[in-house]
Amino acid sequence: MRELTAREWSVRLALLGLAALAPNAFPASQTGYGSLHELALRVIVPSAIGLVGVWLVGRRIAPLVAQLAARGAVAGAVATLALEAVRYPAFRVGFMPGNLPQLMGVLLLDRFVLGPSMLSNVAGFAYHFWNGASFGIVFALLAMGRSRWWAVPYGVAIGVGFLVSPVVQALGVGFFGREFGWHFAATVMTAHAAFGAVLGALLPRRIGHGLR
Repeated sequence: MRELTAREWSVRLALLGLAALAPNAFPASQTGYGSLHELALRVIVPSAIGLVGVWLVGRRIAPLVAQLAARGAVAGAVATLALEAVRYPAFRVGFMPGNLPQLMGVLLLDRFVLGPSMLSNVAGFAYHFWNGASFGIVFALLAMGRSRWWAVPYGVAIGVGFLVSPVVQALGVGFFGREFGWHFAATVMTAHAAFGAVLGALLPRRIGHGLR
């Protein structure tokens, strides 16, 4: 893989920074930086618009970087289906304390008192899959020049990050979910390993191999 030009580096860093914002909004909301509803207006939506804008510019001045980001986004969104294939059945049998995308939808639309609605469920799952796409972009752009199978430890690292984040404290399950039982952490880790495996499978064998 050849060295990136200054323009390509600029687009790469801008895409990385913008893609990282939305997934961190939920943990940030649990640490007192504002409600998820407020952060949606101040961070999630603006970062999504900015990401699309930089990508459109990148298509002209750094096409291969933009192409890789797009592939990462699609792969991340599809890989979220693999995560859900583990998470949702586990939630249904009681291995998880709640339906997290549904909770995120309630918080996004500021319906904590009113409870979930069809619109809040759509919003929650849209945010959930957008986060998956964002994680896919981050991996694709960070792992340029490396094997796609680094996506598996990457997915596991995201799972560990979730288990030590303020979110698990807000859910009332304790650090690493120890107050809820071993099956919570096992579900989180398995789901994120599945995410990583599918993410890697959908990307080129050598990330960014077209940059020559």
